[in-house]
Amino acid sequence: MIIAADHLSKWYGHVSGLNDVTVSLPEGITGLLGPNGAGKSTFMKLVTGQLRPSAGSVRVFGEPIWGNPAQYRRLGFCPEHDAFYDHMTGVEWVAALARLHGMDDDAATAAAKRALEAVDLLDVGHRKIGSYSKGMRQRVKLAQAIAHDPQLLILDEPLSGMDPLMRRRTIRLIKEWASAGKSIVVSSHILHEIEAMTANIVLMHNGRVVAEGDVHQIRALIDEHPHRVWIRAQDPQAVARTLLARLEPSRGVADDVASVRFEEGAVVVETPKPDAFYARLTEIAASGEAGLIEEVTSPDDNLQAVFTYLVKP
Repeated sequence: MIIAADHLSKWYGHVSGLNDVTVSLPEGITGLLGPNGAGKSTFMKLVTGQLRPSAGSVRVFGEPIWGNPAQYRRLGFCPEHDAFYDHMTGVEWVAALARLHGMDDDAATAAAKRALEAVDLLDVGHRKIGSYSKGMRQRVKLAQAIAHDPQLLILDEPLSGMDPLMRRRTIRLIKEWASAGKSIVVSSHILHEIEAMTANIVLMHNGRVVAEGDVHQIRALIDEHPHRVWIRAQDPQAVARTLLARLEPSRGVADDVASVRFEEGAVVVETPKPDAFYARLTEIAASGEAGLIEEVTSPDDNLQAVFTYLVKP
């Protein structure tokens, strides 16, 4: 096993961030799935040695991670929240972090350019990070995570804020990294994102692991609850019209949209068939028929209902 947690807990004063977690994660891709506040980020920070356990232990590659800096070079971490020097360019920022892993200036710059190219960001690598969009900032975080060629990648909500096309490319990239021999732990609160990468998942809720194993075992539970999707676009009305348009005269109105409402600069869709909906949305974004789709996110309150069901007495 790549990661082994044994009765692992973390408290922030009187608040529990992680509560008595015992779990082993194998090689390959493992998805951490759970609503916001489930403990995913706390678990990842413990795995990467950023936090000291309050109780229990966590071992990475068979060794304790806390206070073991020799292990850090084997890890790559993409945090959920941004922490940039906005006055630096993408190349400068990634290279600076690569130097922290012991690379000299030339090697760090070369590694930064390779990493930015891998995430389709090299063409704007000379621009200051302060000018980057949300999706670009997500990708530059991925670039710094892979620049030093780590064995294990810990990716906290890496697809957040990306447009549909970049989400699809990033999912493909994560799977390619796994095929090349890297182990990856990736978190999300959106089922279809995790399912597109791996069938091996760990379900978390209120700081605990409530289930682990094959994603298909819980698919039926989650699909009973409609999914809400928030789409920011230059022309939300055009997006809504396209989504509601008839697919084919013989098939009637698309049945993957239950309702549509508008917010400022965005359209909010409720879908009973998330797989079909996200596939169609990606096709619409690729065709450009509804204009530019800038960001897709999911409030995903439906997952809260599923986890409440899983943990109820």
